Amino acid sequence: METYMERLAGIAKTASREAAKLGTDAKNRGLLAVADELETQKQMILEENRSDVEAAQKKGTKQSLIDRLSLTEKRIADMAEGIRQVAGLEDPIGEVLGMKTRPNGLRIGKKRVPLGVVGIIYESRPNVTADAFALCFKTGNAVILRGGSDAIRSNQAIVRAIKEGLRKAKLCQDLVLLVEDTSRDVVNEMMKMHGLIDVLIPRGGAGLIANVVANSTVPVIETGTGNCHVYVDDSADPVMAADIIENAKTQRLGVCNACESLVIHSAALETALPLIVRKLKNHDIEIRGDERARAVSSEIIPASEEDWGTEYLDAIISVKTVDSLDEAIEHINKYNTGHSESIITRDYANALKFQDEIDAAAVYVNASTRFTDGFEFGFGAEIGISTQKLHARGPMGLEALTTTKYIIFGNGQIRK
Repeated sequence: METYMERLAGIAKTASREAAKLGTDAKNRGLLAVADELETQKQMILEENRSDVEAAQKKGTKQSLIDRLSLTEKRIADMAEGIRQVAGLEDPIGEVLGMKTRPNGLRIGKKRVPLGVVGIIYESRPNVTADAFALCFKTGNAVILRGGSDAIRSNQAIVRAIKEGLRKAKLCQDLVLLVEDTSRDVVNEMMKMHGLIDVLIPRGGAGLIANVVANSTVPVIETGTGNCHVYVDDSADPVMAADIIENAKTQRLGVCNACESLVIHSAALETALPLIVRKLKNHDIEIRGDERARAVSSEIIPASEEDWGTEYLDAIISVKTVDSLDEAIEHINKYNTGHSESIITRDYANALKFQDEIDAAAVYVNASTRFTDGFEFGFGAEIGISTQKLHARGPMGLEALTTTKYIIFGNGQIRK
């Protein structure tokens, strides 16, 4: 007997073949219709989201995760704007990546094509529902969305709006499918659907990602957790450092590109750290530091070894003191998750060395790590931020949801 997930995957597989045939104009028309529908139905979406938020609050969910779950009129407007931006981007499907003629006369090139059926497993981020649809649709893929149980009503509302937009644009509504069964058994089944689902992308906490990577028989694009660092060099402008760290840590606590660890040169302790502490304490951030940092500020409590490698997703930051750029790089490469790292410095050579030697998907000079985001990078939206090194790395936009096939033109050649 066919299971619920087998039925969904079968519908998605059929829909993906139709999606691959859609031209750019049809895809853009659908995206614009969906963006309009999200704004038209924003009150319905907000009402359903309020139910999810209230249930999470009753469960005692921490505030940083409530923030990830919550939608506002502005966040819905941003979702719609992201979809419109995706519509305005160049369509990668059909792009021919070079063509060479062999001595035997064969012309061999590569052509960009859809992946097929993309499965997204994610936690309490309802905006992922709209972002994932937009990017998958633009690249001619069908998408199966399995969000967290805490966001089920929000996700159902968003998918209803998406399907209505597709209906109005006279396009297949099966190109986006929401898994409404929130049991863990369904996730386990999704991970074993090799042949029906072409790729899985997990977005969420370390436990979710590790589970999918370890147990999936479907190819996985690994999106990573974000133990992100900001390093304050000995030549850093103290005011710039304080402003960047305040933004990187406090603008949104529960996101993967938030700064979780401050690394500071010992020569900058007296000048920069008091300003940084003052800024962070204005936001009630708990600061855990080593002995040298604590000697400068009584507001800092002792840090443990575990703190250096922790993604808090909360109002907590660690502070590590180093005596050189090399020591900072060594510390960051030891404890980071390959996500986003930043250096605050006036020294051009140090900036280049930091960018060259830090092993991460995004490496900044004199800027907040909060910019590691598909919208901010000009992708319109993102399917996730990959911390692996194969296929895609960093914020994943349209090209990350494509593959290639060789196209060969001949005029009767046979191999001898």
